[in-house]
Amino acid sequence: MAAKRTFCSNRLPQPKGPYSQAVTHNGLLYISGQVPVDPETGLLIRGTIEEEAGAVLNNIKMIVEEAGARMEDVLKVTCYLADMDDFQRFNDVYKEYFSHEPPARTTLQAGKLPMDVQVELDAIVALPVKS
Repeated sequence: MAAKRTFCSNRLPQPKGPYSQAVTHNGLLYISGQVPVDPETGLLIRGTIEEEAGAVLNNIKMIVEEAGARMEDVLKVTCYLADMDDFQRFNDVYKEYFSHEPPARTTLQAGKLPMDVQVELDAIVALPVKS
């Protein structure tokens, strides 16, 4: 059985808490909850739900690609919204990243998200088989 390995993107700020940005195990990449952080400055992006969702999805895309996978390899996404009234606007951004054969998904309203962001996402990704 393959060992669990931590994975951290060189293009995003390092986690500030006691957790890994992502973990790989048995051909899967488990991405921890991502919030709208600007990869250049490390600062939170405060804006509309569309702006925050786009930032989170861009950051997930960076992690996925740096791990050697593609967005098409994302198997499951869990979406946490601060306000379920933003569901449709969030979906409008989400479908730009997952338009064809989207991954399985759960979306729920969280009572309060870290640092008062409007959206947080985590994901499970199938990594390509190395030959």
